[in-house]
Amino acid sequence: MIDLKFDRVSKRYRIRREESAEGDGQTQQSAVARRLRHLRPRRKHDFYAVSDVSFEVRRGEAVGIIGHNGAGKSTILKMLSNITTPTAGEITIRGRLSALIEVGSGFHPELTGRENVYLCGAILGMRRREISEKLDSIVDFAGLREFLDVPVKRYSSGMYVRLGFSIAAHLEPDILLLDEVLAVGDASFQEKCLGRIAELKQAGTTIVFISHDLLAVERLCDRVLLMHKGTLVGDGSPAEVIGEYQRMTTKFVSSTPEGSGMTKEAEVSTLSFHDETGEESSVFHTGRPFAARIGYTSREPVRDVVFELFFYSPDGQMHCQFTTEYGDARVDLETGDGAIEFHTPGLGLLPDVYYIDVVIKRRGAPAGNGVDWQARCATIRVDPGKVVRGSFYGHHEWRVLDERLGSLRAAHEEEIAWRR
Repeated sequence: MIDLKFDRVSKRYRIRREESAEGDGQTQQSAVARRLRHLRPRRKHDFYAVSDVSFEVRRGEAVGIIGHNGAGKSTILKMLSNITTPTAGEITIRGRLSALIEVGSGFHPELTGRENVYLCGAILGMRRREISEKLDSIVDFAGLREFLDVPVKRYSSGMYVRLGFSIAAHLEPDILLLDEVLAVGDASFQEKCLGRIAELKQAGTTIVFISHDLLAVERLCDRVLLMHKGTLVGDGSPAEVIGEYQRMTTKFVSSTPEGSGMTKEAEVSTLSFHDETGEESSVFHTGRPFAARIGYTSREPVRDVVFELFFYSPDGQMHCQFTTEYGDARVDLETGDGAIEFHTPGLGLLPDVYYIDVVIKRRGAPAGNGVDWQARCATIRVDPGKVVRGSFYGHHEWRVLDERLGSLRAAHEEEIAWRR
């Protein structure tokens, strides 16, 4: 039985841009320009957020949709939930559908947590009797019983989203649409959310799940769709499609933010990652060897530059930096192509998905005055390797000092010599 079907669906938006007018930047003409703005000719062009997409979702199947920002993932969910309508094609839905696109949507800040449970539950399609029967379970899941009768405007952001997800987690639809809903709460609450989604899946609920958390997608989904620039480019098992997505992200695509002030005498041309065997990969393990290779093209000689890599988790937190800034060696770029490689015998990042920025800058240059900056231009996945306590694995070595050297001083001198 097919619960969801997309048949050659497209969504087009018409973008209008005003023609620039001479003198708009001049103080004397700005008032006139504002008054005549509506008379200027406007250029129009069509933008397809989704273009000719077809797929089916069977009853009880959990399907993930992944891709870069702007790939069309959320547009698909908005069309499924009837927030927007397709420009072309046909969408078929069989069964009661609920969508959780923004956690906590529908909350009124002046109402208490209890009142908002009823309000938000009704918005999500639950009957009042059903909400009353599930109230205790909703409150316990969120862990907010003592704050239930406090206006939600006094809640912290974490309390707010926990209550919002808890309400949605107690829906019992035939089809559940989820868009980035696991980016809420702390690690323990996210684990509870994953458990609840797994329970719904076991109960036979059809799930469509959008997320940048590839580990969660692989864990929850039976099948994954890969979107790229509005088109469907992959459909298969989670491991297969996620691997293709990661290979796609390691193929370098220029992504310098506008207005970043980069001089561009040299530019990053390629970025690849390599495991302990030297093979190019996108999946690595905590504590095992890891290498990152940056290829560049220099249009002219550039003296004393620094290469940097920054590793960000999906929540935007920077976890690690590789840099050539420290040490005695100096990097001078000659005209032409070249490469820099970073290597660590033990990768310190814990299991997660990481997004990478690459920077070329002159030594000592302030932030924003670099040579080239490629933001979020690649993705890697780190799987469990060495068992680690804490938030980071620090590669280290150790030895047993031999006290039979004759004295503690001798042992100390031996240790100093060893460190050198």
